[in-house]
Amino acid sequence: MKPLDTGDPIRLGPYRIVGVLGEGGMGRVYVGQDRTGRAAAVKVLHRHLADDPHLVQRFVREAQMAQAVDSPGVARVLDARTEEGRPWIATEFLTGPSLEEAVTTHGPLDESTVRVLAAALAGALQDIHAAGLVHRDLKPANVVLTSTGPRVIDFGIARPEHGLTLTTTGQVPVTPGYGAPEQALGHRVGPPADVFSLGALLVHAASGQRAYEGSHIAAVQYEVVHGTPRMDRVPPTLQTLIAPCLAKDPAHRPAPAAIAQAFAPPRGSDRVWRRGPVAEDIRHRERHLHELTTLAGTITPDGLPRRRLLTALAIGGPVALAGAGGTTWWFWQKNRTSPFDVPPAVHRPTARLFSAEKGDYVVGQTPDPLWRRSSALSTDAPAPLPVRDVLLVGNPKGGVSALSVVDGRHRWSSTRAVATRRYVSLSDRLIAAADDDGTLLTFVPSTGEPKWTARADAASVLAADDEAVYVTTDDGRVRAVSRSDGRIRWTTKKGPGFGAPTGARGLVTRGVLVVTTENGAVLAVRTNDGSTAWSLSGQADGRVKVSATGRYVYLSGHNLTARNADTGKEQWHYRLPKPNQEVSWGPSVLHGKWIYAAALDTPLRLDITTGRATDWVYHGLFTCDPPSPLVIQGNGFWSVAVNKTEGGVNVLYLADDYNTDAGSPVRSTTWTFRIIKNPTRYWLAADGNRVFLVDGDSLTALPVF
Repeated sequence: MKPLDTGDPIRLGPYRIVGVLGEGGMGRVYVGQDRTGRAAAVKVLHRHLADDPHLVQRFVREAQMAQAVDSPGVARVLDARTEEGRPWIATEFLTGPSLEEAVTTHGPLDESTVRVLAAALAGALQDIHAAGLVHRDLKPANVVLTSTGPRVIDFGIARPEHGLTLTTTGQVPVTPGYGAPEQALGHRVGPPADVFSLGALLVHAASGQRAYEGSHIAAVQYEVVHGTPRMDRVPPTLQTLIAPCLAKDPAHRPAPAAIAQAFAPPRGSDRVWRRGPVAEDIRHRERHLHELTTLAGTITPDGLPRRRLLTALAIGGPVALAGAGGTTWWFWQKNRTSPFDVPPAVHRPTARLFSAEKGDYVVGQTPDPLWRRSSALSTDAPAPLPVRDVLLVGNPKGGVSALSVVDGRHRWSSTRAVATRRYVSLSDRLIAAADDDGTLLTFVPSTGEPKWTARADAASVLAADDEAVYVTTDDGRVRAVSRSDGRIRWTTKKGPGFGAPTGARGLVTRGVLVVTTENGAVLAVRTNDGSTAWSLSGQADGRVKVSATGRYVYLSGHNLTARNADTGKEQWHYRLPKPNQEVSWGPSVLHGKWIYAAALDTPLRLDITTGRATDWVYHGLFTCDPPSPLVIQGNGFWSVAVNKTEGGVNVLYLADDYNTDAGSPVRSTTWTFRIIKNPTRYWLAADGNRVFLVDGDSLTALPVF
C-alpha cells in the first residue's frame, strides 16, 4: 500500500481516491470509497497510454464486457467511465483470503470442501463463458474465499486472433502450471482452457502442491504440455473427477456444467465457509473491514480519512481486492456488427427453494403449482427447453415459442422454425432450430431476435458444443455447422441402419457426438472431423437413451451400460436378474457418484464407477413409469407414475447420506402432484429451482424444496 503521488487523481466518479493498491504495465489500481463508505478497487489506464485511441477503446470495451458477467461467483464490476481522457474500472472489495493464502496458512482443503469449491467455480466459469468471456488466468491467487462462497477475481477476456492486448510487449498471458497446454504453446484458446486451469487449481486445493512443477518456468511449461499431473496426495475419489479437466486435448475436457454436476456437493455443504479455520480467517477480515469503515467520526461525506484507511490496509491486509494486480484481460468477442456477434446470456431468475420451516408448505401435504398454462404447446413437439429466463416450446399454432419461466407468459414466437425438427441451446446465448427447408436458424433466447442462418439441409437438430451445431440431414447423414461463421465443417457418409433422420437424438461429450436412432443403434463420431469413433446396433427395441459425465457415456436400452466415450469400450453393464422377462431401461440421471435409472417400474441407484447396485433407502418403496424422465432439482428426486387414465409426479427427499439433516422437516418431505391427465403424453424438465411438467398440451411449473 502506497500513499498518493503527484499526478494521481483525487476523485474518479463517485470514488474518493485514498491510496495506491498496485501497478501493472498498463495501469494503476487505487483504493477508493464512495459517499456511503463502500470501498472499491479502481483500475486506471496509465496516462501515457491514454493517448493511444486504440488502447483506450480496448480498455473501455474491457469494462463493458466485464460488466456483462452476472454471476454470484464473480467479483462485480461497480462502475466504469472515462474522465479527462483516462478510462477507469471500479470493482468490489472482497473480504476473505485467497485460496492460495488459505491453503498456505491452513493446509489443503478436505474432500467435501473441495467438492463445494469445484461446483461453485464451475458455476462461475459457466456464467463467464456464457457472457462470451474467457478468464485465461484462473489460479488460487485469483479465487477469494468469502462467507458466501468462493469468488473469481481478475477475470480476463480472450483476445481475438489478431490485435493488441492489455499486456505490455513480451508478457506471456499465462501462469506457469495453471495455464492450459494450448496457452503454453501460444495457440488460440477458448473456454476449455479455463477448465484445465480449474483442474490444476483443484489439485492444489486438495493436496497443497502444484499439479505441474519444475526447476524453472520452461520446465513447468514442458510438464504442462507433455507430462502427467502430480496427484498422489489428492484423495482417490477426487482424482477421478479432476483428471478429465487436465486432458491435453481441449475437446476432451468436460464443460463447466458437467463438472458442477460431477462434484455435486451434499446439501448444506456451503456451510464450510462459515465454520472452521478458514471461516474464522474470513470473519477476522470482515470484522477488521467493518471496524475500519464504521469508526466513530471517520466517515464524512467525502469518505474514509486517507491516513486511517492506508494504515489499516498496510498493516492488516484484511481485504482481497477484485481488480488489483497486473492480471491481463483479453478480448474474445469482435465488434457486434454481424449476425455472429451475439449478446451474453441473460441472468437466470432462480426461484427460492420452498421451506416448511418458513411456512411455504406443510409436511405431509403437497403445495400448489407455481403456474399453469393450458394449450401452451403442441402435442408433437419435443420436450421444453429451459434457457435461463425462458422456456422454449413448440407453439400449438405452429413454429416455436418462448415462455417466461417465472410466470409462463408468452415472450416471443417464430413461425418459421419447425418444432418437430427440434432445438438446442448454444451456451444459453442462442437457440438453434431449423425451418421446413432445412435451414438452420438461430435466435437470442430472451428476446427472439434472429441472428445467423445456415443452409444445412437439417432434418433434425441434434446437439451443440462450443464450436458447432450438429444436425442430421434429409438423406440420413450427420453434419457439423460452425458457430463462428455458419459454414459446414464436415458431413458424414450415410451409414447402414441409421434409420429415419428425424428420429435421431444426439449428445456431445469430450469431443465425441453420440447419436442414437429409432432402431436401437448408436453412432459415435468425432466432432473435429466427423470420423466414426465407434458404433453399436441392437441396443434397444426403440431409441437408446444416453447421458454422459466425464469420460463415460451411459446407455439405457436392453441393459444399462457405461462405455468410454472416446473408444466405446464397455466399462460396466447392469442386467436385471430376470432373464425370461423383456426389459427396457428408462432415461438415466447422474448425480455425484450415483446414476439413477428405472426398469420394470423400479428406480435403482447404481455406483457410477462400478455399476453395482447400492443400498438406497428408497429401493423398493416406490415405483415409476419406466419411460419416466428422472429429475434431480433442489433437494428432491422427481419421477412420474401413471396408470391407464391418469398419473402424478412424485418427489422424494434426496441425500447421499439419508442421515443428513436428521430432524429437519425437509428430511420428511414427500410430495405427490396428482395432476397428470394424459398418461401417454407427459415429460419433465427442470432448471433454476423449477420443475416443468408437460401434460398433453398444458404446461405446469412446480415448486422445489
